[in-house]
Amino acid sequence: MPVIQKADNLSSTEKALKLLMAFTPHNNEMGTLELSKKLGIHKSTVSRLLHLLAANDFLYQNPETKKYMLGRAIAEMGNVVIKSLNTAIVTIAQPHLNELCNLVRESVAMEVLTGTNVVLSGQVEGQSHIRFSFKPGEQVPINVAAGAKAILAYCEPDFVDLCIKKKFNRFTANTIISKKKYKEVLEEVKKTGIAYDNGERYEDSHAIATPIFNHAGIPVAAVVVAGPAFRMTPKFLGEIVTPIKKTAAEISKRLFY
Repeated sequence: MPVIQKADNLSSTEKALKLLMAFTPHNNEMGTLELSKKLGIHKSTVSRLLHLLAANDFLYQNPETKKYMLGRAIAEMGNVVIKSLNTAIVTIAQPHLNELCNLVRESVAMEVLTGTNVVLSGQVEGQSHIRFSFKPGEQVPINVAAGAKAILAYCEPDFVDLCIKKKFNRFTANTIISKKKYKEVLEEVKKTGIAYDNGERYEDSHAIATPIFNHAGIPVAAVVVAGPAFRMTPKFLGEIVTPIKKTAAEISKRLFY
């Protein structure tokens, strides 16, 4: 069993970290005595650490109430982390995409929301002779892409309307070109967490996707598994729902969701 350290046995660094974490998740103002009681750390120690953290902008002291809250340095660090996650999402996701590909043995990719467009990123080709080949960097038609449906299903209605302003082009007999029908599909996707491309861009290929969320609970990408229609049977698609959702959850966790 892990050894639980009493507050008095913690180092000064550990106590300072506990002080900072005490303000999460709502960053409410707290005073010295309140923090001392909450953390079980002596008042004089709390006071000393609060002054040190405030002096370095990790905390802000309200001049009127004399209470503290998280400061500018924390905000700046948070912004750096979020920006780095946004630019490194493909790198973060790649090991998880590789693992999923090895498990399902079909091509796996990630579709990423960029502005009001969805772009293919981070792909792993399946191991069969006949397989679906993604083109990284390609902008995908929103009305047919499984990943785009998975992402937009969890977006705000006004943003969805903005994304689907352009005319829907038809690619096959299965392509959705009605905006009303498309929104109905998004409602179904939101209920199940799973979206499909049932031969809507290429008749001989199907795909399944599920969303990836960032730290703010916003859908920013989707994990996609695609392959030839004759292998992407209802039975196979049903079997990979759990692993594809698990993969998306693991990537979302890395984005602090």
